[in-house]
Amino acid sequence: MVTRLLTAALLIGVLGAPARAAGTENLQLFRDVQKQVLGYSWFSIFDNVEAQVNDGVVVLHGKVTMPYKRSDLEQRVARVDGVRQVVNKIDVLPVSQFDDRLRRQLARAIYGNPAFRPFASMVNPPIHIIVERGRVTLEGVVNNNVDRQIANSIASQVLAFEVKNELRTTKEAAAELEKL
Repeated sequence: MVTRLLTAALLIGVLGAPARAAGTENLQLFRDVQKQVLGYSWFSIFDNVEAQVNDGVVVLHGKVTMPYKRSDLEQRVARVDGVRQVVNKIDVLPVSQFDDRLRRQLARAIYGNPAFRPFASMVNPPIHIIVERGRVTLEGVVNNNVDRQIANSIASQVLAFEVKNELRTTKEAAAELEKL
């Protein structure tokens, strides 16, 4: 089950983002871009980056916790063979002690839960926790709808202004892949 989850997460795109690529060249370029983003040492469960690839033009979307991550990711992606241009639309989350505390609290609660404990030690765990001004968004791919509901339930128990559950199941992720 873990292998299936990882495969779906990696195939879907950078942290579950759908690949908007036409043809095998774009798909290969997308995978190379994905590898650069996921291989970035400072990329964490508190960051989310999505990529769109079209004929060598890569558009990066998402949110990161520090400004240097935004520029580092752009530079890493620009060095990928086949990338002609990088359009960086990654937002930097505002600095906030409240948001930092909320991130840590959610990470402990989610990855301390028996349903998600096996994923806690992974380099790129499947659930990413984006907190912006007290608003929480869960991103990534989980095994099934029950896991999605468990993660949402855990996130809803913390003191946040809003909780959005953008998690997808492996089945939904596979269906998105078939559309390519």
